[in-house]
Amino acid sequence: MIAAGTGALSCLIWIVMIAARGRFWRITTLPEGLKLQTEPAPRVAVVVPARNEADVIGPVVRSLLEQDYPGPMRIFVVDDHSTDDTAGAVAQAARDRDDRMTIISAAPLPAGWTGKMWALAQGVERAAEFSPEYFLFTDADIVHARDSVRTLVAMAQASQLDMVSLMVKLRCESLAERALIPAFVFFFFMLYPPELVNDRRKKTAAAAGGDILVRADALAKAGGIATIRSELIDDCALARVIKPNGGIWLGLTNAARSVRSYEGFGGVGRMISRNAFYQLGHSVWLLIGTLLGLGITFLAPPVLVFFGGWASVLGGLAWLGMSLSFLPMVGFYKLSPLWAASLPLIALFYAGATVHSAVQYWMGRGGEWKGRAQDATKHLDSE
Repeated sequence: MIAAGTGALSCLIWIVMIAARGRFWRITTLPEGLKLQTEPAPRVAVVVPARNEADVIGPVVRSLLEQDYPGPMRIFVVDDHSTDDTAGAVAQAARDRDDRMTIISAAPLPAGWTGKMWALAQGVERAAEFSPEYFLFTDADIVHARDSVRTLVAMAQASQLDMVSLMVKLRCESLAERALIPAFVFFFFMLYPPELVNDRRKKTAAAAGGDILVRADALAKAGGIATIRSELIDDCALARVIKPNGGIWLGLTNAARSVRSYEGFGGVGRMISRNAFYQLGHSVWLLIGTLLGLGITFLAPPVLVFFGGWASVLGGLAWLGMSLSFLPMVGFYKLSPLWAASLPLIALFYAGATVHSAVQYWMGRGGEWKGRAQDATKHLDSE
């Protein structure tokens, strides 16, 4: 009886999710044929925060310098206290084209700021001399197609948006990446369905930090980067302060891709656990509730298949529902459809990473990124 009841609950959850959760399972991409609405094209300042990125930032810089954007555009790379030769790699990549490139050495990190937000704030401050109409915030591991900036600005103009954000195509080559990266994007859109984010009438707000175009006036009206200075999940925080005053748009793209390797299952696990407990507000009760929810929604269905009777039928239907909803994302990453059926096992890994995130927080190493702990029981603001 308990098994059949759990199966019925799992099945009901997936029916509601698929039918009434903003069609999160759909692949939302930019419309085709977008064209710039003004001539000359708006001025764009690209701000790239970079901390120990010497091994990946070269092709990123070149991809930005090779944009076919017809308007004024300048790139501001903020070297966030790197201990490698990030600045040298940027200078080498920009050789003979440094008239469009500014390298900024970050000032000491002040209390109350996370490292990335402080780097972005300094980039925005320096870029103000360029008088941009739009800022493009992009990470130091994102390589852009030649039309990337032009298309982002065209979308903002066509729909009169204050923010356009694209979830870039993450690296998906190793076994760990193929197993876990599509699910990472799938879970993100489950939390923040683009259909709800892109609806001006809905409160849901989110962005993907690797590729965010924001109108300069809208950023200033929201209070600038200082408004979100202590945020770890900074992209969604920025979306929350921008949306009340204007439209935002979120989707997927093939035109920008991450070149960062995640170094096996441990690397992906660290990426997940860095912010997971922070997103739960450091609440033990929310942690327990999340694990229970993951168990009923993802883990119970394949287990119930072996119970027989109604438990088996309902568990099988729930497993089928989650697999079908995951299938479009698996296809986006050009993986075998068989990966869709592995979602319960993947969810188990994510549950473990969430627990690890809580443990890291309690040990004073929460939000650790390249040697900097930014989310601990006592917030660490120093290097």
